[in-house]
Amino acid sequence: MKYIFENATPGDSDEILRLYRSAIGREGCTWSMEYPGPETLADDLKRESLFVMRSEDGEIIGAVSVDKDEAVDSLPCWNKELFPGGELARLVVREGYENRGLARELITCAMEKLAADGLKSAYFLVSKKHKRALASYEKLHFEKRGECTLFGNDWWCYQKELG
Repeated sequence: MKYIFENATPGDSDEILRLYRSAIGREGCTWSMEYPGPETLADDLKRESLFVMRSEDGEIIGAVSVDKDEAVDSLPCWNKELFPGGELARLVVREGYENRGLARELITCAMEKLAADGLKSAYFLVSKKHKRALASYEKLHFEKRGECTLFGNDWWCYQKELG
């Protein structure tokens, strides 16, 4: 099956919000009904930093954002020689599409976008309890740079040089 990776549009908001909410309660997911919410979605859309993966019939089957978060950007664990970089955040795959490599495909497409924009690295926080996500990032050869506690959760910090 062929998938389409593209910028999300305001018309995608309701479907993406439903997708976010459907992930609440899955193993390792740190989200709640408040986060990510409509404000986060609107901010990502305004910055043109929210991307979706669509099936051939146009259904949104995954999403990922490139975030701007000073608290994350300023963590001491990052290799600053690889900045400017982009933080990947709010990665979600529609239930029923898991275990098909879509998370890795979303990450790969997002990294290609970051590289095309001239950024040197991709980095992100992943919940220490999110076993499937951890396995995906290791297969993509991200380096574990450290750990932190932010937003009431414990995270591993991963970074990868682009290009």
